[in-house]
Amino acid sequence: MLERVGVEDIDALFAGVPRSQLLRKELDLEPALDEPRLMQHLTTLSERNAGARMLTFLGGGMYRHHIPPAVDQLLQRSEFYTAYTPYQAELSQGTLQAIFEFQTIVCELFGVDVANASMYDGASGVAEAVLMARRVKRRDHIVVSAGLHPEYVETVRSYIQGLDTRDWIAMAPIGPDGRTDWQAAASSITDQTAAVVVGYPNFLGCVEDLHLARRAAESHGALLITATAEPYALSVLEAPGTCGADICVGEGQALAVPPQYGGPGVGLFGAAQAFVRQMPGRLVGRTVDTDGQPGYVLTLSTREQHIRREKATSNICTNHGLIALAMGIRTAMLGRRGFIQAGERCLSAAHYLRTELERLDGIELPYSAPVFNELVARFDNATASEVVARLAERDILAGVDLGRFRGDWKHDLLIAVTELHTREDLDRLLGALSP
Repeated sequence: MLERVGVEDIDALFAGVPRSQLLRKELDLEPALDEPRLMQHLTTLSERNAGARMLTFLGGGMYRHHIPPAVDQLLQRSEFYTAYTPYQAELSQGTLQAIFEFQTIVCELFGVDVANASMYDGASGVAEAVLMARRVKRRDHIVVSAGLHPEYVETVRSYIQGLDTRDWIAMAPIGPDGRTDWQAAASSITDQTAAVVVGYPNFLGCVEDLHLARRAAESHGALLITATAEPYALSVLEAPGTCGADICVGEGQALAVPPQYGGPGVGLFGAAQAFVRQMPGRLVGRTVDTDGQPGYVLTLSTREQHIRREKATSNICTNHGLIALAMGIRTAMLGRRGFIQAGERCLSAAHYLRTELERLDGIELPYSAPVFNELVARFDNATASEVVARLAERDILAGVDLGRFRGDWKHDLLIAVTELHTREDLDRLLGALSP
């Protein structure tokens, strides 16, 4: 290898590194441990992790729901765990069927005609939906609700800036109730607007009125794109597709894996049948062979590796297949009834927390719109970061400090609850927040 790159030895390879920064002695490592002692050592280290024992109310795009151990056990089967993208359909029937089932679940969640695979996460799903809307409508302008997750907005900006130097994004303001003010946004939607993008629920936990959003988009022939970061919300809310959304995207993490340092996630992407040829990623279909036996195929794969680059809809390269499979397994275990029951428990916990927070001095609930499992608490005499730090000392992760995203939100704390929170957990949080 050294000969190939044209250097004589290792020292010559690293000649560009200052000599003072080079390690010229053996690493100071402890002696190797046998397996039992190593496992004991790792357990001791893990117990020093404060977050492992903390009561958490974090949300803001990633949510902690129950994931049965059976999901992990099934994922570790070698045919799943080592599977890669299904280049050869005849040898990838299991992988293709798993993706087909995943797509079917997404269609049912969103109330849409078709769904794909291959979205990395909710943020990239929104960005790809925006690009798709621009292709469908042959327009460049996008109107985005200020209630959409700020990181989703930044991802959209990154994608568009890679294609066009002009900023084609207009922000629709949030009204006093925490939902998008479509009347105030009316002047932003023009005949050049390709799509209107709204969170459902939005980043503040508020459930948007999609019928109003649909009318706002239709006023100038634009498409409506919804983004759902918390899929459990769709257990009790009307599916966005049935409310008139043209493209429905979201994040499937909550139905697949626990939150793990921000990932991994799995993007959900569904749309009306009319737009199927403009969808990014891949779409798996079910058919029959010459003997009448069922089989699975790549019905649509419009990425640049499969077709001419100028005809490709995206450069999405592969799908988060293992996470998509985890979501398929988990939803199959839940079933329709279990999914609704879990959602109702989330809704009940949020209602209890909202009612009790209203009774505490020094805390205001600024938004009156309906919520699912997430809400904003505003503190009169403290910033959210101060509240988070104070409760962390009591082993409580109180929520997401919204001041990280906007300066005028510095007193706002986003609190999320799920079916895992007991009444005792909620009362512990309320007691810690009491003045």
